[in-house]
Amino acid sequence: MTPDNTTSGGLLDPTTVRGLAGRLGLRPTKQRGQNFVIDANTVRRIVRIADVGPDDVVLEVGPGLGSLTLGLLEAGCAVTAIEIDPLLAGALPGTVADRAPAAADRLTVVEADALRVTDLGRPEPTVLVANLPYNVAVPVVLHLLALSEHWRRGLVMVQLEVADRLVASPGSKTYGVPSVKAAWYATATRAGVVGPHVFWPAPQIDSGLVSLVRRDPPATTATRDQVFAVVDAAFAQRRKMLRAALAGLAGSSSAAAVALEAAGVEPTARGEVLGVADFARVAEQLFRP
Repeated sequence: MTPDNTTSGGLLDPTTVRGLAGRLGLRPTKQRGQNFVIDANTVRRIVRIADVGPDDVVLEVGPGLGSLTLGLLEAGCAVTAIEIDPLLAGALPGTVADRAPAAADRLTVVEADALRVTDLGRPEPTVLVANLPYNVAVPVVLHLLALSEHWRRGLVMVQLEVADRLVASPGSKTYGVPSVKAAWYATATRAGVVGPHVFWPAPQIDSGLVSLVRRDPPATTATRDQVFAVVDAAFAQRRKMLRAALAGLAGSSSAAAVALEAAGVEPTARGEVLGVADFARVAEQLFRP
């Protein structure tokens, strides 16, 4: 089915997207996960689900040619866009000035790698809304969650399989490291599915929308790094019982078993049945002074 772009207004349609790319001499690359949204209805759907407006400063990662950027500006937001590609970063202000001139002063473009950025500017973003490159989606989300507590909610579009991992609950087949680490910072829930036809070039898989709502981490004397070290070890070999998986951290499997029992966790359990608070209790025992 061909997307309906008859009501796109100042937003980008397939012809405009390809025209912008052609003028820039841009060929989308898999290396940077460049799949550009070409459907204005999908953009407005994302903006609507994100529930953003004039009071929000939105952090957008990988704005590309500006499809989602224009939708966010249309909603009245200020947008801080982080773009690693210097060609795209340089072109975005001109696209906004051309398509939405009244909103141009609400756009800030930061040419940077979202995995390494350390300053999100002022005023700090209040919301994250982004179409994230498939190959770096999880590390980008975790980095931005750790970087700033100022943004309290977000909506990200990621590969459907990644969405399933981010929102998975203990005991499910897709539950793993991304699920636990995201849960340290926020409650992640599914917010929709997006088909491949709304992208150029079209990926071979569906995308998923994930809603993130910030929450306090579990109350614990262990540090985040200590908890995450336990999580990494527990899932390094999923089939191992925790007493064996954590032997390296504890010094031996018997020492790991003692720590697990003290944390109220069965030593023969596997990491996939533990929630983030369980991992925090285990870390407290393993890293006791």
